[in-house]
Amino acid sequence: MELSNLIYCLHDCTETIPSIPNRLISGIEINSQKVREGYIFVAINGYSTDGHNFINDAIEKGASLIIGEKKLNPPVPYIKVNDSRKAAAKLASTFYGNPSRKHKIIGITGTNGKTTVSYMLRHILNSAGLSCSLLGTVSYIINGEHHQSTHTTPDAVQLQKLLAESNDEFVVLEISSHALEQSRVENLEVDLALFTNLSHEHLDYHHSMENYFASKSKLFQYLKQDGKAVINRLDVWGEKLARRLKEELANVITVGRLKDDHLVIDKINVKNKTECSLLDHEGNYSMSLPFPGEHNVYNASMAFATAKQLGIPAVNIIQALESFPGVPGRFEMFPHPAGATFVVDYAHTEDAIEYCLKTAKNLGAEQVTHIFGFRGDRDTTKREHMVQASARNSDRRILTLDDLNGVPQEEMIEQLEALCRVIDSENSEIIYDRTLAIRKAWKTASPGEWVLVTGKGREPYKQAFTLPSLSDKDTLSFLFSETGQGNEPIEGSTADNHQTG
Repeated sequence: MELSNLIYCLHDCTETIPSIPNRLISGIEINSQKVREGYIFVAINGYSTDGHNFINDAIEKGASLIIGEKKLNPPVPYIKVNDSRKAAAKLASTFYGNPSRKHKIIGITGTNGKTTVSYMLRHILNSAGLSCSLLGTVSYIINGEHHQSTHTTPDAVQLQKLLAESNDEFVVLEISSHALEQSRVENLEVDLALFTNLSHEHLDYHHSMENYFASKSKLFQYLKQDGKAVINRLDVWGEKLARRLKEELANVITVGRLKDDHLVIDKINVKNKTECSLLDHEGNYSMSLPFPGEHNVYNASMAFATAKQLGIPAVNIIQALESFPGVPGRFEMFPHPAGATFVVDYAHTEDAIEYCLKTAKNLGAEQVTHIFGFRGDRDTTKREHMVQASARNSDRRILTLDDLNGVPQEEMIEQLEALCRVIDSENSEIIYDRTLAIRKAWKTASPGEWVLVTGKGREPYKQAFTLPSLSDKDTLSFLFSETGQGNEPIEGSTADNHQTG
């Protein structure tokens, strides 16, 4: 693209755009290592590194233009802007031809349930013969091809590039509070914006629940003029958001238990199987879901309400939900030779752990053992709440290590020991090596016992442990192999524990 046709989008990001000779621009980048000849490099002052320190590296790799927030005079044209993040998003959107306009965009935010609702919606759309890309925590699915996910929401440049590459009619996006706060979705045009819920998470970044809520609420600024908001009104934050949005938007769809909700969750049965009935102005619908847990009724209800707004008949939505195969790493159940059940799940908030452990009990667990830990360099204020949730809902607990993320192992061990003292020490222990913690539970598992390993789902380990495995599921595979048995999940077992961060 010609530079003259590109930089006009920066007019609201800078006081003045200097006169720059026109030239062809071949790409936009915020990572200097990815810069190539003819690129624009946008220097962003991040939370661990400052992109301005890598301007010379970008120039050496062929950058034709530098965008930054500081007063600088590099040897190539430079534009000073007031917000590099917004500038990068605007440039990328313009460079790739405003790609969100060629799709129907469904954006989903909230603490928990984003991943499951996004997978449910993609399954419903595919079942209706409609093509759908998905960008989220587990993977990026573009034109039917799966790619490794780097973040719940890609950076601004990668997001626009992926939207441009997608030929699918629909794109479902998980949108994190970090992405909203960091302008990664600037210039995105959204047809449907969903709010699943809000609970204690990321307060190391947002500092308060009000700030966290304010960040999540930013999604609805990106709705198209005729766009619709779909709000789970089952918690106080959803109620607050719905009340606020009704003053600003024409189309606010609520899901909840109250008579004035657009979709009313009427009855729920989660003993042994998951059944529910839903009501709206068109009728009464019954569903028998193939995945466990009350929280998944809420996820399915959000997907149902959204799909109806897209014009998909209720009977088709129900058929799709009743055949939903689940999400990798979400409540994946594995049979143990002794008659126990092991579960691998992503839960890493108080609410998610509560839902996860209660689901095991509703499915008939005679005893619940919970294995979990905490990520280094993450929100420490939620840890005691998570431990207390585990103590309320499990019979035995094994605290172990998760990703250290640069925090010394000794420091994390001290924190585990302090947290262990908060709960019933007689039924709690610490096994620092995650794989050995799982093996301990494996060796002592009894008939009817459920062992839930939470916090990572299918995410790979970031450090080496004793057993030759790369993830929680991989550890179970190794233990199964020692018994000479397979480790296939129990059919229909994968389902989100209401947690995706």
